[in-house]
Amino acid sequence: MAHELPPLPYAYEALEPTIDKQTMTLHHDMHHGAYVKNLNAALEKHPELAGQSAEDLIRDLNAIPEDIRAAVRNNAGGHVNHTMFWKIMKPKGGGDPSGPIAEVIQKTFGNFNDFKTKFNDAGAKQFGSGWAWLAGKPNGDVQIMSTPNQDNPISQGLYPIFGNDVWEHAYYLKYNNRRPEYLAAWWNTVNWDEINKRFAAFKAGKGVHEPAMAHR
Repeated sequence: MAHELPPLPYAYEALEPTIDKQTMTLHHDMHHGAYVKNLNAALEKHPELAGQSAEDLIRDLNAIPEDIRAAVRNNAGGHVNHTMFWKIMKPKGGGDPSGPIAEVIQKTFGNFNDFKTKFNDAGAKQFGSGWAWLAGKPNGDVQIMSTPNQDNPISQGLYPIFGNDVWEHAYYLKYNNRRPEYLAAWWNTVNWDEINKRFAAFKAGKGVHEPAMAHR
């Protein structure tokens, strides 16, 4: 019942020039791969947790045995975050959102450009490593937020509709210390179809009780 590294849904170079092949290879194979490996190693100490999805593990971190809680928080969080991240990007992505996600962005933030500015600001101001998110609240509203390290909105009772990775390993080879430049360019990769699917799951009432991510 070990957790597994999902394959990229496209070639390593598919998101160039926004995300270069070397960054994508290291990010997916080495960084995400390490989160999966370290999560499995931590769970070996508590086989009673073997049947739980990565989302289930981070939903109530206080329920995780203290001796592996930090490892699960970091590595299950990293696994959940990156499994989402690869899917919400695609070759020739980007452009303006459409469908329900476009409607909620307009309703909540006024227009897409204002939303992007606020989202990018959350990513730029996240001190050190972390993520910027559009998260769904239990009442059906959405909010922009950031989290440190590999923390996920699930742990706060929120639904991660989509997020952008602002760890340096996500952008440093191409953008160096120019995080705002990466944040602005990243929108050229966005897969709005996948984000609409995640938003639909949230609005369907699954919310923070999203079905367990399958793992073998």
